[in-house]
Amino acid sequence: MSLPHLFQPLTLRGVTFPNRIVISPMCQYSAVDGVANDWHFVHLGKFAQGGAGVVMAEASAVVPEGRITHGDVGIWNDEQQGALARIAAFVRSQGSVPAIQLAHAGRKASMQRPWYGNAALTAEDRARGDMPWQIVAPSAIPMEDGWLTPHALSIEDMKTLREAWRVATLRAAAAGFEFLEVHCAHGYLLHEFLSPLSNKRDDAYGGDRAGRMHHPLEIIETVRAAWPADKPLSVRVSSVDGVDGGVQIEDSIAFAREAKARGADVIDCSSGGLMGSATAARLPRGYSFQVPFADAIRREAEIATMAVGLILHPQQAEDVLVQGQADLIGIGREALFDPNWPQHARLSLAEANGEVFGDWPKQYGWWLERREPGLRKLDGPALPFRRG
Repeated sequence: MSLPHLFQPLTLRGVTFPNRIVISPMCQYSAVDGVANDWHFVHLGKFAQGGAGVVMAEASAVVPEGRITHGDVGIWNDEQQGALARIAAFVRSQGSVPAIQLAHAGRKASMQRPWYGNAALTAEDRARGDMPWQIVAPSAIPMEDGWLTPHALSIEDMKTLREAWRVATLRAAAAGFEFLEVHCAHGYLLHEFLSPLSNKRDDAYGGDRAGRMHHPLEIIETVRAAWPADKPLSVRVSSVDGVDGGVQIEDSIAFAREAKARGADVIDCSSGGLMGSATAARLPRGYSFQVPFADAIRREAEIATMAVGLILHPQQAEDVLVQGQADLIGIGREALFDPNWPQHARLSLAEANGEVFGDWPKQYGWWLERREPGLRKLDGPALPFRRG
């Protein structure tokens, strides 16, 4: 039986992904002083147990001021690095590739945790101890009325940030991660430089497309130089802003070409988020609604892409790969619903050869394999993820 594309390995530089399923970074807003804890260990560990090829830790701030909320994970000190190393080691022990996304929230930093309102900090947040801090951006433009006004970064500030990204990259490598992503999407700092709606600078870091790409490309170049040459690098983009006058797909194709020239191996193709929540945009939403972005960037920039966005069903993911629209499939909230989505996808796509549960962790598979004959004798409809 031929192996579905979803479960074919992919080698980038010196790292082989056992399958094409990537658990996308999903902020948990549950860290203390930037330190990942047992919640993060279990959250990410169960995705590795569930058979994902790559498990990516959430957006990890390169400096304290780069956190979205007080609950964000960071990677600017030894304690944070040690906590992440424990997670990376477990993910690797389960056969998955441990990955991490590095980020700076820019003008969307110092905001509420989602369940407290997902907006600017209020008196109630301050009463809980979540005090605001000075935020930064390419230009002194708040995200919306009522939000903090950011400090416009100086040339010297950007030089300092490049060093922070470099050190964070070295920490990620030392923690044992094998795949790294630079966050240039969802309205955070590097995306703010890329969008003409948030970047109104009149120096070399603003103006036309080349100027707006300048700082993000410097960061990619800095990260690539610090990241081991045999390990792949991804860049997440908001392929379009979905707002009048914002980033268009042609801009992202041009940016992808330049990122590739500086050593990026994958473009992770999301959208929106410049204003409002992380993926807010006036885009029609349906299954695979962002796949055309991954397809266009893959073809036009000639670089591997990751498709994301309401990819919920195994055959849906398989079709994206078969049609050559992307090289990797990012699964986010659907993995929260079903941490074993990759294993269930194997059953759904009838890929299992020999033992049905032979590729599950033995602590689970041994028991499930022995239950299977009895289940096959029972009458009634099969569960949705079971083979017919």
